[in-house]
Amino acid sequence: MPIKINIPNSLSEITLRQYKKFLEIQKENEQDRFLNAKMIQVFCKISLEDVMRLKLKDTEEIASIISELFDQKPALVTKFKLGKKEYGFHPELDALTLGEYIDLDTFIGDWDNMEKAMNVLYRPVIVKLKEKYSIEDYNIDTSNDVLDMPMDAVMSAIFFLWNLGLELSQVMMNSLEQEETTALTQYLNSQKSGVGINQFMDSLTATLDDLKISLN
Repeated sequence: MPIKINIPNSLSEITLRQYKKFLEIQKENEQDRFLNAKMIQVFCKISLEDVMRLKLKDTEEIASIISELFDQKPALVTKFKLGKKEYGFHPELDALTLGEYIDLDTFIGDWDNMEKAMNVLYRPVIVKLKEKYSIEDYNIDTSNDVLDMPMDAVMSAIFFLWNLGLELSQVMMNSLEQEETTALTQYLNSQKSGVGINQFMDSLTATLDDLKISLN
């Protein structure tokens, strides 16, 4: 009997929960063909028994298709549906509370807890007027609610923060070159803030590296 497989053709069809599950498998195993099989099982949502019934060349092709999805650099996903709720990207990052910033800074580079970082960035939309919207107040206890969010939103948020960090770094460099003496420049050039931004950038770099699903 033919095996019906729904192969994801975009990151929007893969969830954070699935990706985390595969990362755990990848940590414990290095055998290529076994990882290919588990990749198909997890992301195509079929049993391992059915995967084992596929032709070898087909499993390699399917695994390659899935792996290539993680080479994408999606534009920022501002809204997505999760069940009956619509989630929106935080519309005012410059208004983050101390608690929100600490949780985002702590968990953005930790795949074991990535949902906690996404819980800061994406929350249910409560009011929407054309392209503008407001989101629910931050609640650290709702992080598990976003485990089934799409990976294009996860990756787009990470790339957005990465690019934002690069822009901040450029601002810092320009300020140094121009020998600005404003209070903002003094703050950005302080040792404490410099170390903080560097650590955040290093964390994001490691996160982006880990997004690659290796077949080797």
